[in-house]
Amino acid sequence: MEFGVWCLDSESHNISQMQLKTLLFRLLFVGLHIIKNGNMSIITNDITKVYGTQLVLDNVNINIGRGEIVGLLGPNGAGKSTLMKILTGYIPPTSGTASIYGHDVLFETGEVKKIVGYLPEHNPLYLDMYIKEYLEFIAGIHKLGKESKSRIREIIEKTGLGPEQNKKIGTLSKGYRQRVGLAQALIHNPEVLILDEPTSGLDPNQLLEIRELIKGIGKEKTVILSTHIMQEVEAVCSRAIIINLGKIVADGTTAELTDIQSHDIVTVEFETQTSEKQLLEIPGVVKAVKINDLTWKLQAKPGVDIRPRINKFAVENNLTLLSLHREEHNLEKVFQELTGKGKK
Repeated sequence: MEFGVWCLDSESHNISQMQLKTLLFRLLFVGLHIIKNGNMSIITNDITKVYGTQLVLDNVNINIGRGEIVGLLGPNGAGKSTLMKILTGYIPPTSGTASIYGHDVLFETGEVKKIVGYLPEHNPLYLDMYIKEYLEFIAGIHKLGKESKSRIREIIEKTGLGPEQNKKIGTLSKGYRQRVGLAQALIHNPEVLILDEPTSGLDPNQLLEIRELIKGIGKEKTVILSTHIMQEVEAVCSRAIIINLGKIVADGTTAELTDIQSHDIVTVEFETQTSEKQLLEIPGVVKAVKINDLTWKLQAKPGVDIRPRINKFAVENNLTLLSLHREEHNLEKVFQELTGKGKK
C-alpha cells in the first residue's frame, strides 16, 4: 500500500488519532484479505450501503478472480448499480471494505480509477464532440501523453468504430454510442472493466455485436457486467452472481446455478381424462395444473424425479401416456425462484 508511510504522520496531514487507527485497521484488514486471496482481482468484505433509512446493500461479499467474466444479475432496485459505483470509487460504502488488485476503493480511489474502466448505465457522452475528439479528451484525463494517438487507433479498431470515427457522437446509433462508451472505458488499458447494463436498449443485431465485443475483451480483462437478461449471462459470462434486495442470493457458474432449481416440472398428456386428485396421489407430486382436458403440468418435490412414478401410475390406472416432458432447468427459472415475490 503505497500511502501507508505518509498516513503514519498524523500531525502533518491533520488526521486524528481515531481516524489513523481506523485507517490502519482498514489497511491491515484489506492486506490480510489480499494475502489470503492472492489470485483475486476484486474482493469485497461485508459491503453495506444505507441511504437514509433504506438498506441498499447488506453485507455483500464477493471474490472475483483474474480474467473472469462475471454477470451481476438482479431485478431493478436490487443494488447492482450501487455495488458497481462503490467498486469504481464513485460512492463510498456505509461500512465494509472493497479492493481492486490490492487497492482499497475508499482510500486509494485514484489508483483504483487507473486500473478500472467503467461504463455507467446511462452512458454519459458529449454528443457535440467527434468520436476521435472525445477519445483524445478521455486520454488526456488519463494522462496517456505520447501513447494517446496509438492507443486511440488501437481502441477504435478493437471496438469497431473505424467506419464512424469522424462522426459526431450525437449522430450515432445507440449501438455505436455503446461502442464509444466501451472505448472510453478501455482507453487507459485497465485491468478491470465494469459495465452497467451495457446492452440496454439495443436491437438484436447490436446486442450480438456488443456481446461478441465483451467476450473478446474478457480474454484479456476481468469483466463485471450487470444485467437482468438471462440469455446475456449464459452467452457471455463464465459465472453469475444473483443479488436481490441488497443481498447475494446465489453465486456460481451458470451450470451450478441451474442445478439449484428446487422443483422439477413435468408436462404429461394422457389419452383419456384424469383428475387432479388422482395425480396428486403420485408419490413426489406436490402440485398439478390442468392445461387442457388431457394435459397437465406436474410439480415435483425438490430432488425427486417423478417420471418413473408417472409411468407406474399410468399402468396401474390403465391410462395411455401420450407424452411426458421434463422442463429443462435454466437460469431464468432459477432467477425467478430466487428473486420472485415469494422471496421478497
